[in-house]
Amino acid sequence: MLRQYELLEKVRAYDPDADEALINRAYVFSMKAHGSQKRASGDPYYSHPIEVAGILTDLHLDEETIVTAILHDTIEDTVATPEEIERLFGENVARLVDGVTKLSKIEAQSENQRAAENLRKFLLAMSGDIRVLLVKLADRLHNMRTLHFIKSEEKRRRIARETMDIYAPLAERIGMYEFMTEMQTLAFRELEPDAYASIAKRLEQLHRGEGDLIERIGRGLKAHLEANGIEAEVQGREKHPYSIWRKMAERHVSFEQLSDVMAFRAVVGSTEDCYRTLGLIHQRWPMVPGRFKDFISTPKRNGYRSIHTTVIHDEQMRIEIQIRTSDMHATAEQGVAAHWAYKVGVPEEATDAHPWISDLVEILDHAASAEELLEHTRMALYQDRIFAFTPKGELIQLPKGATPVDFAYAVHTDLGDQTVGAKINGRVMPLRTPLENGDQVEILVSKAQHPQPTWLSFVVTGKARAKIRRFVKSKEREETVALGRKIFDEIVQRLPAPLGWEAMAEALRRLHLHEDAELMEAIALKRVSDVAVMEALMPGSTTRDGVKPPPQRRAISIKGLTPGVAFQLAECCHPIPGDRIVGLRREGEGIEVHTIGCDGLADGIDADWVDLAWGDESDGGTARLCVVIRNEPGALATMAGIMGSHGANIVSMEQTARDGSFHTFHLDIEVHDVQHLMRIIAALRATEIVSSAERL
Repeated sequence: MLRQYELLEKVRAYDPDADEALINRAYVFSMKAHGSQKRASGDPYYSHPIEVAGILTDLHLDEETIVTAILHDTIEDTVATPEEIERLFGENVARLVDGVTKLSKIEAQSENQRAAENLRKFLLAMSGDIRVLLVKLADRLHNMRTLHFIKSEEKRRRIARETMDIYAPLAERIGMYEFMTEMQTLAFRELEPDAYASIAKRLEQLHRGEGDLIERIGRGLKAHLEANGIEAEVQGREKHPYSIWRKMAERHVSFEQLSDVMAFRAVVGSTEDCYRTLGLIHQRWPMVPGRFKDFISTPKRNGYRSIHTTVIHDEQMRIEIQIRTSDMHATAEQGVAAHWAYKVGVPEEATDAHPWISDLVEILDHAASAEELLEHTRMALYQDRIFAFTPKGELIQLPKGATPVDFAYAVHTDLGDQTVGAKINGRVMPLRTPLENGDQVEILVSKAQHPQPTWLSFVVTGKARAKIRRFVKSKEREETVALGRKIFDEIVQRLPAPLGWEAMAEALRRLHLHEDAELMEAIALKRVSDVAVMEALMPGSTTRDGVKPPPQRRAISIKGLTPGVAFQLAECCHPIPGDRIVGLRREGEGIEVHTIGCDGLADGIDADWVDLAWGDESDGGTARLCVVIRNEPGALATMAGIMGSHGANIVSMEQTARDGSFHTFHLDIEVHDVQHLMRIIAALRATEIVSSAERL
């Protein structure tokens, strides 16, 4: 356990002018506050915050951060109050302590909700001062180092999973790779103990069998560079078990097939020397195609800069080599903490270099649930990145698998909302096209455009998903309110007398609602019954026994239906304009539109039936066909040609049967109305290659 004087010595080693009295006062306060509390290991509880502070001294952080680390659990786990912390240690320390205070006392919530609420407060605090993140990561790192003392396997696995999903990626995002690596290794050991033990054993056997191989390769690399005038510090190491396990899983290979388990680092004097070193290495050893990355010309979003290459060494094995300057190396090891100037506070460039923090805070405002927040956050912390460019040459970093829609939202929210198409490297491509490293992307926009629900099926960034979902929910609510207003108007017509001007306000008060839109939404979703609305508007207007008056037939004009809660076209019958339609309204759901002859209506006994009619301007829908065609060359092309000549678009096609001479297909096609569909079916039936064509 770190002693008080040892902690002070570590701080004085890099900051001789540190306020020792403040640190001593915090040490004593923490020790007294935690009193006789014990850790799972049996150590006094106050040993934990002291060890966390010790971890942060290795990063040469300022005295306020060290004091925060010492006090970070006092508010949560002791009788200490925020006011007391502020009075004794100042406003900044009190704010930082509040930022890293865990919310483990939140009750009556699911595990995901607790994690999400904890993360929500943490990210909001972190956005104001990144020192909150540094303390929290050190806290989590020490907890992982002592994880094995916890007796409950379920609790150990939960903490390890949370570390792997949230805290290790956070460490990676600010470039603290040492923290990330150790957290991943410790979490991997808990989550996959057999895999960890197997890889660790094989690494030990490899080390015993090959002796000083790493040292020998390192000496040869250093000698080659020095012989060509490059002074370099060369270090070699084996990759850590989790990194090896992930590569084995990604490449579907065994440990024996994984050749690049060793990595070397060459630290040189200047950026120019980095590129000279790269050239000398590639002249001496053949490079492995596809394994070269230049993070000096295009740094990672966390500020990481280095050149990575993999070569085939004389020992007939692949080795990875990283080339960087000493400043780049400091950033790579300590991330944002490498740029810290103690007693100065958070440097602006440290916060500005991490716009992903503001992205996460923006996601907080749009996440509708705890699970959605965690989903978006994990997306925002996704580790594999690609680089794409705007037409003006601005670099945009995105998760691997990102699409032009993700790109547009990363540039600006308005650009994402108005996206109608994209050019990738000068060619118009579908919006769902995954972007590749180095792509130049031009977004095509229209002010009449708005986010499309279908985008949710392919976007990968949390920011894009949050923005699209927010718009969709807003649109759905508008439609639901509009439906509720139509039903409300019918309810009013059934009242025995006209309404007074104060009736609506009184009805809202009686129903404990705040505004008209709330009432309309409740009516549409059957959260409030028609009888209850009538009684709220005009008490005594219904029968004395509370029986609802016989329902009247309602006609609703449907114009340009969109997917949502308010209106939903039934998947079982695919109604299109021209069909006779009827709606089912169930409690907590919107209208489900069916054709009048749909077999699915038999399941609607528990629902209110609503007569529906297509509006005069209704145009377009998706119909499902079953087409049997001969097994002949060009048969599919002929069928598609008929669709195209009649102005129909094939949305999807599935082969459902094949018996040698004939193939059966189910097709979803976009048509204007029933008459349009009938003309297409007639044309198909008149073709020799079509055996039958029916609407499903």
